[in-house]
Amino acid sequence: MASISEIAAAYEKATNEFLAIATNVPESKLDLCVGQDWSSRQVIHHCADSEAQSFARLKRLVAEPGSAIQGYDEGLWAKNPTLGYTDMPVESSIAVFKAVRAGSLEIIKRLELAQLKNSCIHSESGEFSLERWLQVYTRHAIEHADQIRKNLAL
Repeated sequence: MASISEIAAAYEKATNEFLAIATNVPESKLDLCVGQDWSSRQVIHHCADSEAQSFARLKRLVAEPGSAIQGYDEGLWAKNPTLGYTDMPVESSIAVFKAVRAGSLEIIKRLELAQLKNSCIHSESGEFSLERWLQVYTRHAIEHADQIRKNLAL
């Protein structure tokens, strides 16, 4: 098992990888997408919302093990015109992503290895441990950075 410092370093590296690509998408390419995938604009807005949700989940996993974690329909959020995934500027979503990832990183650095076994009940996927949270949200930033890279290659 990796140490907390190694886990934190991987999470921080994933954050920096996403920010390096997301902050450098030219305005002219924000709305390009591969096939039916999301555009870079939509990916950036999704990541801000997902990270805001994940920040609350992390805190619940640390402070309230055994409690419920509510899922959300990311597809509906992306299609909702009020949420603006297809036309809002990305700067505020990048700021949200950056802020909540920084807050999460500070918590991760304070974890004890035993806390990785803390779990809650996710409304869509059942038991969800803090260890799984770390795997999912470290990988999530990297996967979406890759999605943006594919869009930029068009």
